[in-house]
Amino acid sequence: MLEHTKKLPIELKFLGPSTNKTKAIKALKSFGFVNISDTVPWRDLFPEYADEELPGVCLAGSRHKENMTQKQLSELTGIPQSHISEMENGKRAIGKKTAKTLAKVLNINYRIFL
Repeated sequence: MLEHTKKLPIELKFLGPSTNKTKAIKALKSFGFVNISDTVPWRDLFPEYADEELPGVCLAGSRHKENMTQKQLSELTGIPQSHISEMENGKRAIGKKTAKTLAKVLNINYRIFL
């Protein structure tokens, strides 16, 4: 049986006339490509966080971005506030079902927590 494979992002590099650059960028954007030339890898910006800490850090950051307390998030998701605290502090894993519940309320993609 074939396994589902994760589609990895690709990087494209082209040479061509500079007069067509704007048209080429517009065409690529219509296919879902985004310009990442000015981005910095997150690991370079936050070397102090270990991989296992990231889901909790993302949860806390997403909650703060929405100006929400743990108690408010608890009320909106039905997840006990103590569990949210444990998830943010890396003491409780965030499963897929919980990630989807949190993401819906926090207006982000659930995969950030996995």
